Amino acid sequence: MSAESKKLKLLYLMQLFYEQTDESHGLTTPELIEALAERGVDAERKSIYRDIEALRTFGMDIVKLPTRPTSYALASRTFTGTELMLLTNAVQSSRFLTQRMANRLVGGIRTLGSRHQVRSLTQSVSVEGRIKMQNESVFHHVDTIHEAIDQRRKIAFRYMKYDARKQLRAQGDGRIYCETPVHLIYSEGCYYLIAYNDKHASLTTYRVDRMQGLRITDEPVVRNEVTATFDAAAYSARTFSMYGGDTCAVVLRVQESVMSAMIDRFGKDVDATALDDGTARLYATVAPSPVFFGWLAQFGPAVRIESPSTLAAAYADYLRTILEDYA
Repeated sequence: MSAESKKLKLLYLMQLFYEQTDESHGLTTPELIEALAERGVDAERKSIYRDIEALRTFGMDIVKLPTRPTSYALASRTFTGTELMLLTNAVQSSRFLTQRMANRLVGGIRTLGSRHQVRSLTQSVSVEGRIKMQNESVFHHVDTIHEAIDQRRKIAFRYMKYDARKQLRAQGDGRIYCETPVHLIYSEGCYYLIAYNDKHASLTTYRVDRMQGLRITDEPVVRNEVTATFDAAAYSARTFSMYGGDTCAVVLRVQESVMSAMIDRFGKDVDATALDDGTARLYATVAPSPVFFGWLAQFGPAVRIESPSTLAAAYADYLRTILEDYA
């Protein structure tokens, strides 16, 4: 056998173990020899054993399976079958990906598993009612924003919103926004950019898929305490649907039936005190907004704002305005 064939044999064996075996499925020595012959490489039983030892030395976890006849398999790899399933479902349910992009990424994920694991990936969970993005601009925008953050340069773009006729219109009469990119956050199926706005000297939130003509400018970013101390996790916890604005401390009286929803929103470490009547007093920081009030309204009387009184009054006005409109 030529030196080139020997090199190819080892590479083909590696490929066979990656693509056709896993912890539950192996290949026998005759099957390996036959598969190599189909690829134009002759092999003997003893040489197969030596090659398997070489691949083990290289770091591949090739084991003998308790089968008759004995078979060999790659027992561990970067992702388990369950992890590949989770990755596939996450991609398929992501709103910011177009269907074409989702299909391409799922195809890439499938190359990480054996043919037996790939077969199970076709049975992934269906996500009903998930509306996909219609264009792929967000994919390139995310890359551009990361590049701008690395280069410490501002970005420029137009910000678009839908009008009553479902037409995209440029906000602010089509003006160009020039902002300091601070952080990207993925929330509720969309990417959001947290940017520092010079005019208002505060953080502003933008939906990345609604940016148009995004580019990196030559202008350096603003560097101050607000941008330097930004905490993405804390920001996400207190912001509802990425609706930004000033924040305030709030005390909520929460019935036990909805405590799980409070933990989902504010995290397991949220400060809460159990009371004798079966309710809890929960302390959190939120950004008061119609989005926050809408979230609160879904719980009805199971959640009540105890303080501040100004926020409770604003919430009551919000509900009253809706009721009066229907009346």
